Amino acid sequence: MIKTSRFALALLGSLALSNMSTTASFADVESNDPIKLTLHDWTGQLLTTKIMGSVLQKAGYNIEYVQADYIAQFAGLKEGDLHVAMEIWETTGREAMDDAVGTGKVENLGETGMQAIEEWWYPSYMKEVCPGLPNWEALNECAEAFATPETAPKGRYLGAPVTWGGFDDERVEALEMDFEVIHAGTDAALFAELESAYQRKAPVLLWVYAPHWAPAKFEGEWVEFPKYTAECYSDPSWGSNEDAAYDCGKPTGPIWKVAWSGVKDKWPGAHKAIEGFNISNDEMSQMIIEVDLDGKDMDAVVSNWVDANKDRWASWVK
Repeated sequence: MIKTSRFALALLGSLALSNMSTTASFADVESNDPIKLTLHDWTGQLLTTKIMGSVLQKAGYNIEYVQADYIAQFAGLKEGDLHVAMEIWETTGREAMDDAVGTGKVENLGETGMQAIEEWWYPSYMKEVCPGLPNWEALNECAEAFATPETAPKGRYLGAPVTWGGFDDERVEALEMDFEVIHAGTDAALFAELESAYQRKAPVLLWVYAPHWAPAKFEGEWVEFPKYTAECYSDPSWGSNEDAAYDCGKPTGPIWKVAWSGVKDKWPGAHKAIEGFNISNDEMSQMIIEVDLDGKDMDAVVSNWVDANKDRWASWVK
């Protein structure tokens, strides 16, 4: 006899009742306490989190979304005040994630399926004034071409919101670059400036990441820094500057899911579903385009994905 878990039965029920309200409880879940999923300040993370939340809600779980700082959230995850974070990027969050997992209070629930790139980026037209690109050393020779009145004679690098991490300020200092890092206030402000500059063919050098719509919409390249190694971040003697860490580019790699270590005991069915979550860069980039460029409602985009992928997300809870 094949045994079917209550959680699997809940998902079967939700599939059969997909046209009904998803607020109903389709089965007795392990705990009715809310599972708190963190929300950050970029579109892709909001989509990822709400897709996961929607699937869990269809199974009868009580879901609460909590706005949280990307790096500072680990304090809440360790204490169990927050429960699940759906996007920890290898590029910027690995150190904080590993530290938290090392305490035994946070669990790495595996890869999301997406692969992260976050690096300095410039439009292709900037190679006309800085022909040595994409080599990072060329930037010092043409720093003034990237200058603004607030940074001249140094070039300006438009970084991400400071809460994202990334060590750009440290990188500029370690590599002795003639640039000043100016942090955008929000994700929206970062890419609004890129949009404006690109239309005018104005100088711009900024943080761009993937999966995202920007590398697909605009022609450009990422700067090539010395290749990242773990020692670059941890050992000042590594690399060209023997007195400073971060004298290299950023890592690339998976985007991870993490949870408070108590999730597996309190909500084992949800824990299994989160482990199973998987989505591709192309899928995510398309949804980001729909929200950020086409102006579609985020919840509608999430709902459309969930409706179109019922067999897939049901497999997360087998």
